Amino acid sequence: MFRSSITTIDDALAARMHASWRRGCPVPLADLRYVRVSHVDFDGAVHEGELVVHEELAEGVVGVFARLFAQRYPIRSMRLVDDFGADDTASMDADNTSAFNCRAITGGTGWSEHAYGRALDLNPVENPYVIGSHVAPRAGRAFVDRSPAPGVIRPDDEVVRAFADAGWRWGGYWDSPTDYQHFSTTGR
Repeated sequence: MFRSSITTIDDALAARMHASWRRGCPVPLADLRYVRVSHVDFDGAVHEGELVVHEELAEGVVGVFARLFAQRYPIRSMRLVDDFGADDTASMDADNTSAFNCRAITGGTGWSEHAYGRALDLNPVENPYVIGSHVAPRAGRAFVDRSPAPGVIRPDDEVVRAFADAGWRWGGYWDSPTDYQHFSTTGR
């Protein structure tokens, strides 16, 4: 059975988020929401995952993950990026699905959509970030050819449609870089 909850960021969670949020971030903690959702792992077991997203998107995110749960779409891990010291590379290497992280865009200096709680990365190993010959995470090299496999997101599949119906766009449609794990509400 799918379960979910949406709560504000309380003091205990704010303390836990010390690595991913700090003064100067483009969104205040009051505008973020802690979302817990059921998900199926690659062995078919049900787990409770956690994300932080912008308050305006929380209900829609729950709806997306309810659809993915109903489809038995596998998710390896869904933990706050703070469990990895807010290190995006470490989170990706662990094949962790995450959302909020007050950080710059990959390879740039401007704020990432993750810094606003308006982006989410899903199964990064099965859905790597690709620019030229660079693939992140490294284990994602096995999935660059986009052959059908558990957890792999493909054009116009149920995952892409679920996010699109909630107003999110997929980075797998980008030319360069191609960010197969990335969904955002702005298309960036």
